[in-house]
Amino acid sequence: MKLLILNGPNLNLLGKREPEIYGSLTFDDEFKRLQQKYSNVTLAYFQSNIEGEIIDKLHEVGFSYDGIILNAAAYTHTSVGIADAIKGIKTPVVEVHISNVYAREEFRHQSFIAPNAKGIITGFGLLSYELAILSFL
Repeated sequence: MKLLILNGPNLNLLGKREPEIYGSLTFDDEFKRLQQKYSNVTLAYFQSNIEGEIIDKLHEVGFSYDGIILNAAAYTHTSVGIADAIKGIKTPVVEVHISNVYAREEFRHQSFIAPNAKGIITGFGLLSYELAILSFL
């Protein structure tokens, strides 16, 4: 099984940015843990702060991977382009959020990705990524 974890803007700051919301671990640390725990799964990782790069990555892997775990971060609530890219590919996408977006500002309650996603996992911290992996197994 081949899965891509695709992170959007500001998630490169995990471990530094708002640790009371996002925790104190970096995503690199979490990714290494996931690779060790799920050694039978080919896990790839890509992060970008640029919407077009996220769309390009979806196009690149969207017909060859078994699943995409997408934390589009702020683009979740603003990007019709990412939503359309997900509609245009064959690989299923699970939307992931570290925080419980429904316990935060109201603008975070709207997701352009959700209607095109296989499912949504929100509010379980970095464990949200592992739950998404399990959804594909």
